[in-house]
Amino acid sequence: MPALYETIVRPVVTEKSSAAYQLRKEYTFEVHPAANKAQIREALHQLFGVHPTKVRTMQVRRDLVVRGKTRGLTNRWKKAIVTLKDGESLPVFEG
Repeated sequence: MPALYETIVRPVVTEKSSAAYQLRKEYTFEVHPAANKAQIREALHQLFGVHPTKVRTMQVRRDLVVRGKTRGLTNRWKKAIVTLKDGESLPVFEG
């Protein structure tokens, strides 16, 4: 069971996550691989004071990376897509 400050690793800010935020008010985070939906919901409530209504999680697979003659793999990680109550927002994504 990860600690509260380890549950939410970082926000994921990409073109796709920004579009999801603008269209559907969904926030995307990288989370601890062992964290479950209830722990993610509680961590967001404790850290940011918001009330998540929906939490979806997925495992992001490893990907092959080639840089010149060197081949490698990216690390796998866990992603959470969170929808908040109406009227609530996170300043991280307000940019």
